[in-house]
Amino acid sequence: MLKVGLTGGIGAGKSEVSRLLASYGAVIVDADKIAREVVAAGTPGLAAVTAEFGPEVLAPDGSLDRPALGAIVFGDPERRAALNAIVHPLVGARSAELEAAAGPDAIVVHDVPLLAENGLAPLYEAVVVVDAAPRTQLDRLVRLRGMTPEDARARMAAQATREERLAVADLVIDNDGPREALEPQVREVWAELVERAEALSGPAPR
Repeated sequence: MLKVGLTGGIGAGKSEVSRLLASYGAVIVDADKIAREVVAAGTPGLAAVTAEFGPEVLAPDGSLDRPALGAIVFGDPERRAALNAIVHPLVGARSAELEAAAGPDAIVVHDVPLLAENGLAPLYEAVVVVDAAPRTQLDRLVRLRGMTPEDARARMAAQATREERLAVADLVIDNDGPREALEPQVREVWAELVERAEALSGPAPR
């Protein structure tokens, strides 16, 4: 099994790269998706969050009221740390389950937005960074996601810098250009990952 970390700044196009890798045969472990699942309505995770932060973080339907929770933790490092102490172990355990189910010859790609920020690069045999210039990120966030320029800049500033992400990269996908320029690069990266997987454990899915 080859464990790969995939990351990129907001608006860089990581989700599209993840989708392409999945279409080639990668097993995708999406940290953001799992983080939502482990605090879904009725889960022990949501019960733990409610016990820590109070019933005001619940929506009327019993699900997590994300804006209400965000308002509590966004500007308070201690409260954010308390939330992470609940959610991160649950995400880690679920990620490990998905990885174990993938099989010994799999290429498992962990889609981790904050890989560089949280110092997670050593967990993976290869780190793939989807790279785009800040001006490209800003344009996509405003044009495609409907953010204001101010909100987009604030979201970008809360993440690692471009240089910090590139410093942990083993493989870089340049997504500054049009979408049609992306697929050939991702296919090249996939071929490299297949080679690395074969070197570790014999033939991998092509």
